[in-house]
Amino acid sequence: MKVLVIVDMQKDFIDGSLGTKEAVAILPRVAERLKQARRDGERVVFTRDTHHENYLSTQEGRNLPVVHCVEGTDGWQIDRTLTVGDSMVFDKPGFGSEALTSYLKSLPDLAQVEFIGLCTDICVITNAMMVKGALPEVPLSVRADCCAGVTPESHENALAAMKLCQIQIL
Repeated sequence: MKVLVIVDMQKDFIDGSLGTKEAVAILPRVAERLKQARRDGERVVFTRDTHHENYLSTQEGRNLPVVHCVEGTDGWQIDRTLTVGDSMVFDKPGFGSEALTSYLKSLPDLAQVEFIGLCTDICVITNAMMVKGALPEVPLSVRADCCAGVTPESHENALAAMKLCQIQIL
């Protein structure tokens, strides 16, 4: 089984408080990749950055003092062009999702995992590296044109780092 992991395609990261023109630009490609995955019978899962009203008092909030992805707000929602349907959604309080890693480890017929989404240089790389560490023999890939980083340079740096760790860059 192939699993497509769509990382943090939420309003705040696309065109909200932490949005970028690069994030807006990948949205149509992510939507098309999602449709293709469903046509091809791949399993699709989403992650969702999830913070609370106390965000600014957390370690992340002290280092990135921009309130974003507060549970229940419009900015927390996965973009409506990406139909979640019956796909699993892993809410994560930080960059990586231990629940996603555990879920992937539980799949007896897991053959491949592909990551797309935001931000390449923070949450995509963190989740890809967590899964690589937990499942070193499962082929992992990241589709570069369906990801965006905080900056174009940090996007490229993250892709290079993942490639060095034997994650295929598509």
